[in-house]
Amino acid sequence: MTTIVWFRQDLRVSDNPALFEAARRGPVLPVYIHEPPDQIGESHPLGGASKWWLHHSLAALKADLPGLIILRGCARHLIPQLMQESGADSVYWNRCYEPHAIARDADLKADLKAQFIDVRSFKASLLFEPWELATKTGSPFKVYSPFWKAAQQLAVSAPLAAPEEIVFTAYADGEGLGALDLQPEKPNWAAGWEIIWQPGEQGAQKRLIAFLESGLGGYGDKRNRPDLPNVSRLSAPLHFGEISPRQIWSATQYAMANNPALAGDGMKFLSEIAWREFSYHLIYHFPDLPEKNWRPAFDAYPWRDSVKDLESWQCGQTGYPMVDAGMRELWQTGYMHNRVRMIVASFLIKHLRIHWKHGEAWFRDTLVDADLANNSASWQWVAGSGADAAPYFRIFNPISQGHKFDPNGDYVRRWVPELRALPTQYLFAPFEAPPSILSEAGVQLGETYPLPIVDHCKARQAALAEYEAVKLAGQNAA
Repeated sequence: MTTIVWFRQDLRVSDNPALFEAARRGPVLPVYIHEPPDQIGESHPLGGASKWWLHHSLAALKADLPGLIILRGCARHLIPQLMQESGADSVYWNRCYEPHAIARDADLKADLKAQFIDVRSFKASLLFEPWELATKTGSPFKVYSPFWKAAQQLAVSAPLAAPEEIVFTAYADGEGLGALDLQPEKPNWAAGWEIIWQPGEQGAQKRLIAFLESGLGGYGDKRNRPDLPNVSRLSAPLHFGEISPRQIWSATQYAMANNPALAGDGMKFLSEIAWREFSYHLIYHFPDLPEKNWRPAFDAYPWRDSVKDLESWQCGQTGYPMVDAGMRELWQTGYMHNRVRMIVASFLIKHLRIHWKHGEAWFRDTLVDADLANNSASWQWVAGSGADAAPYFRIFNPISQGHKFDPNGDYVRRWVPELRALPTQYLFAPFEAPPSILSEAGVQLGETYPLPIVDHCKARQAALAEYEAVKLAGQNAA
């Protein structure tokens, strides 16, 4: 009998437990269902950049799985209908962990089991289930370091190969990929992205191999340098499930075994994969993480509401080149280096004192790797309101951060070309350059490049003063 394999955030053929087990059982009907967010309780829908990636990822999956069908609507209604029309007697899927997805899957599973239908779900997008790791008292981890220590004590299972043979069940109906309306058209702000990115399983595997061969060495020190290529850029493939964390773990361990000199860099890289796991651990145990301050005392923080400052930040026009470079890289490529993400997030929250939710929403719309768990946990980490968060008084200086992590100015010159001719000494604070230097470089502050929208020292003092409200709220709660 036919098994329906419901694809979601697992758009790959290899190390896909649901597909592997279904193919062993018999004929398979693979389906991807594009669900309307408002009908499934999804309050954080796909952003524009993620839609672009999803379109190309589905096209790649369709090429690898010719029997894949695409539908639009609510899975809870469409899957029972699909079973009747196809004659399928089983439904397999790989688990998702976002709050709305857990609720949706539980309801569907209950519906199907009430009809005595075989329903099975599998672990495919995490190394460890969120309930597999707990403190000695049985509670969820709230600090990353002990989480990572505990994770290293558990064995990671080997990734599965692709099924040797897949027999597809024919199904005439379904939507064309274009009907999902995922591609930007007027304007096509993603023009050229197909040169930068290769969505799909093959692209993910190529990216992993390239990183292990040329990017892993020195990763421990160089991962914070946005001017260097020592990052994996696997965050989008991981989010869409074009590659599994088990595949990354296994390949990295193999590279370390074959070259012991990579041991330190390899473990640092794997610890970053574990940070993603920690984010999912948090959102599973604390499902309000995307909506509410994890630390309630931060509800007392008096955020500013400045549309003008928010737009300046979004457009990369703050007058701080390291911040602007990151925001422009994001807009032009759908990606931003992780160190720069921390710098721009800190600037929005602590220099402009704008709520982290505005930053989370902008990243969700513009990042190809936008991930609800990672995005929410990371923004709250920077704000100081989350689990294992950076202390509230840690306020990144965008000038010194530029000198430290872009020492030659290559990153800023690439994304803020109007400052290209400035000496590196003044590149991260052009407002400190003498008029003669600015003139030689062709820079006119306030015209060719904006003046700072806020003074760093004054903004830092204001943020620290406002955080006193948080401290007081925390003391009163205690």
